[in-house]
Amino acid sequence: MQVFSNLRFSVDLPPGHRFPMPKYELLRDRVLAECPGLQPVEAPPASDGELALVHTPAYIRAVAEGTLAPAAQREIGFPWSERMVQRSRRSVGATIAAARAALAGGVALHLAGGTHHAYADKGSGYCVFNDVAVAARLMQAEVFRRGRRGLRVWVIDLDVHQGNGTAAIFRADPTVFTLSLHGARNFPFRKEPGDLDVDLPDGCTDGPYLDALEAALDQAWQRQTAGGEAPGLAFYLAGADPHEGDRLGRLRLSDAGLAERDRLVFDTLRAHRVPVAVTMAGGYGRDIATTVAVQLRTVQLAHAAWAAWQAEAGPGPAP
Repeated sequence: MQVFSNLRFSVDLPPGHRFPMPKYELLRDRVLAECPGLQPVEAPPASDGELALVHTPAYIRAVAEGTLAPAAQREIGFPWSERMVQRSRRSVGATIAAARAALAGGVALHLAGGTHHAYADKGSGYCVFNDVAVAARLMQAEVFRRGRRGLRVWVIDLDVHQGNGTAAIFRADPTVFTLSLHGARNFPFRKEPGDLDVDLPDGCTDGPYLDALEAALDQAWQRQTAGGEAPGLAFYLAGADPHEGDRLGRLRLSDAGLAERDRLVFDTLRAHRVPVAVTMAGGYGRDIATTVAVQLRTVQLAHAAWAAWQAEAGPGPAP
């Protein structure tokens, strides 16, 4: 399984900043130490042209040149720097690489990404550019250039926060189906309507969560295939922040519950032969080691899903 990282472009944040930037290095180190056969590699940065498949030229330019208005910079939550720009481009580039690898091999993974609060014309909530949206648009364009039929995309967003930017970007696009399970009372407090949104109450535990997810996956599949056109690529935002130990999550999923969540997603996609690019999305554990352990388990289960995909006879769906 191909695994991508943009760790070299980590951003130095001010002391006391709420975003747990060290989790990416900790996760990469544990993957290297505990996942035989997985070797994270660095992907190239996304170009202005690739970003412009989703983002407005004025916004791309303002980010690149450091001319964002102070309010826009505060909404993102990171201080501007050249490294912030490079990290944001590399994060999109790594998800693009994971999407290409998934189309070729069934399952691929980016050890960061899932920046789903970024809109076409602004960033928000520690998200500068929307990596999944850009990768989805680019894969559709590349498939079209190869003279093959249109690529339909399924976004499965299981971060505890609704992917408002992604939902807004694809609101009028029937070729991309957005599914989100998220805390009803959590950020963003003004949700954007996606194709299928499942609001969960504070304190939601394993059983109700998994029941809701199973029903949502089934409903999403039925709705997408009602016209006879199945998705040819999925993006899975495997947030660690529904965990009971998360500072910001407000849900109460256990380690076992989150592992079962991942299995359910991977099993569903493999049963339907839909390739998947996985991103780590959010995670804000009171103990950063808790977040890293949840994400490591997602990596291990993705690797197992890739092995099962390889072992099964028959080609995946032609994109």
